[in-house]
Amino acid sequence: MNPPKAKLRRRPRGPLRLAYRIWRWIFPPRASVRTWMFLTFALFVGLAVLGAGLYTGLVLHGRLRSTMEQTLRTQAERLLYQVVPETPSHELPATLALLSRVTGLHLTLARGDSVIWNGQAGRPILETTPPRLDTLVSAEATVRFYERFTTDGQVFYVVLHDPASGWIVRVGQPTPIWYRLARQMELTLVVGMLAALVLALLGSWIATEKVTGPLRAIRNSARNIIEGHFDEKIQVHTRAAEFQDLAHHLNKMSDSFREKIAELQRLTRLQTEFIGNVSHEVRNPIFSIGGYLEALASPTMDPETRKRYVEKALQNLNRLNNLFNDLIEIARLEYRADLIHPSVFNLQELLEEVVDMLYPKAEEKGLIIQAENDPVYVRADRERIRQVLTNLIDNAISYTDEGYIRCRIRRRRDKVHVEVVDTGRGIPEEHLDRIFERFYRVDPDRSRRSGGTGLGLSIVKQILQAHGEAIHVESTVGRGSRFWFELPYAEADEAVSA
Repeated sequence: MNPPKAKLRRRPRGPLRLAYRIWRWIFPPRASVRTWMFLTFALFVGLAVLGAGLYTGLVLHGRLRSTMEQTLRTQAERLLYQVVPETPSHELPATLALLSRVTGLHLTLARGDSVIWNGQAGRPILETTPPRLDTLVSAEATVRFYERFTTDGQVFYVVLHDPASGWIVRVGQPTPIWYRLARQMELTLVVGMLAALVLALLGSWIATEKVTGPLRAIRNSARNIIEGHFDEKIQVHTRAAEFQDLAHHLNKMSDSFREKIAELQRLTRLQTEFIGNVSHEVRNPIFSIGGYLEALASPTMDPETRKRYVEKALQNLNRLNNLFNDLIEIARLEYRADLIHPSVFNLQELLEEVVDMLYPKAEEKGLIIQAENDPVYVRADRERIRQVLTNLIDNAISYTDEGYIRCRIRRRRDKVHVEVVDTGRGIPEEHLDRIFERFYRVDPDRSRRSGGTGLGLSIVKQILQAHGEAIHVESTVGRGSRFWFELPYAEADEAVSA
């Protein structure tokens, strides 16, 4: 099967290709935000100013010329069709001189090659070469508008020809005030647009700096974070609320990542310690069992020593079995939330069962267990809470040499407060934050001699977390320890209905 052919982008040709190249030159495919913003402002503002300038320079200027032409043409038509026919021929020069002096126009009247009048402000214009007006118009073009620059300035002329009578009239007017005012306004408008373009470009540059400055700061801070400087904060010196919010959220995200990285590092360290502890805890019983079995193979061993070695091997085997059972229990509690089956039961009744089971161990050490409380009902998994109470009371007995262990149950609103207090050796303050970790022991040698696996308190923590509760501890070296936790309170009639 042939692989599909890649689609090739067809490049435009001819004028489109030129336009495409200009566009790519103005807007390159890869450019900074500052360049894009500046070019965008410059392009659109420049187009707006160019359009307004073209309108002002072409349309408005053309309308001024057409207005001037229409005004002069009206004057020429009045002179040609009203003044000339109604005035006798011998009075035409005087009449035109009077009109020229009153209106200030340049008036010229001719028929064929003969010029009747050519004057300005009532005075005749002496020219060595009289104007040939018939060369300015023809039978097809009876009107012509043009302008001429003289020593007095710019003068606009309209030449009007009447083919029927043969009269040719030329009316000229120096630049009027309204025309000069309009041109000044036009020039002012163009200058204003150019100033607006310059200010717009300056404003666009300032705006792009205000936008790209915080972005560059964020980019540099992100680059430093990528390089491993996780403690660095993103600082944006701007009054824009959006950038401040962005920097705030990025810092929160960085803090969250930093916490997660620290948590991952801590978990990695705990995992390494856990693997080392498991290896150590498993290796010792296995070596012991192997040693005892090897010794039992000796034919010269007496029955009493053989029996003692068998008991030692069985003890290490039980210790190994308890270790794996506790590990399996922790894994099940950690990854299986459905192992908790809450029910309503009498917590005091369960406490008495646990105390009765552990009483012989306490009596052997001469300890007193105080567990007299009023009946209180809770909603929890009865067997799991049995494990919690058993581990806490058993630990209290193991680490108390004299005195008592007191188990108290008190209701506090919708919770039941449970605490186990002993008068044992206590726990140093530097160990309190880690005693619920797996395999962590305050006194490793004594714990192993007592047969503990170092997972009891970790199991207690997992069970209570599965119930949505937490385990707490207070301890003073030489005076004892206090462990406490809470369980949801339940009414007694709920147990009866259940």
